[in-house]
Amino acid sequence: MNPSPSALNNGLKKAIRQGLWAAWPICIGYVPIGLALGLLAQKAGLSPLEIGLMSVFVFAGSAQFIAVSMISGGSMPLAIIMTTFVVNLRHLLMSSSLSLYCRNVGKATLAIFAYGITDESFAVNQPRFKEGKWTISQALTVNQTSNLVWILSTIAGGYGGRFIPPHAFGVDYALIAMFICLLIFQIKGLIYVITAVIAGCAAVALSLIIPGNLYVVIASVLAATIGLWVRIRINKTEKLKEKCAL
Repeated sequence: MNPSPSALNNGLKKAIRQGLWAAWPICIGYVPIGLALGLLAQKAGLSPLEIGLMSVFVFAGSAQFIAVSMISGGSMPLAIIMTTFVVNLRHLLMSSSLSLYCRNVGKATLAIFAYGITDESFAVNQPRFKEGKWTISQALTVNQTSNLVWILSTIAGGYGGRFIPPHAFGVDYALIAMFICLLIFQIKGLIYVITAVIAGCAAVALSLIIPGNLYVVIASVLAATIGLWVRIRINKTEKLKEKCAL
């Protein structure tokens, strides 16, 4: 027996409420970061409309911070596109992981859901999907609510930036501080430290011979490749030791 329209409507309302409740911690975190991004983007020469469009089409905080930094430095469009592409490659892995729980979802709904996936929404949705207590309606609510808050926050930061003088309140350091925090939170073992050191050293060395900011992309790919190779070698060594112990 198919559920009645009223039951479906009540179920949807309940899913939206649950999604909103799960999304509010993300939204609280997005507001100050979005304001900071909008402020920095305004100082880089972007209008509030351009800032809003960037948030709509990209919706990736770290990539947007990088893009704003590169725009401020006068980087070529190709370098900016390649850099943000590499930074956002992790979204491919997150989307692939969540696709296991979206096999019966229509293509249009799936596209909207994929658009809203971020590190934070993935961290909220994936464990709930895994527990079997989550639906696409709840996950979509999480994604699109946080998306809306991010867009509005960046636009508000763009408008507010007009009233803050350049170099005031340490704004110029905000981007550096942001990436230092991102780096610290990513360090979960020695392999991460090695990768970060290789990336930093390679970026400094390549900056001396490669014009523009393309050296950032090359250094990142090089460090990630070496880090992956080291991890594979370590895993093989550990498996070999386990076999010898047996």
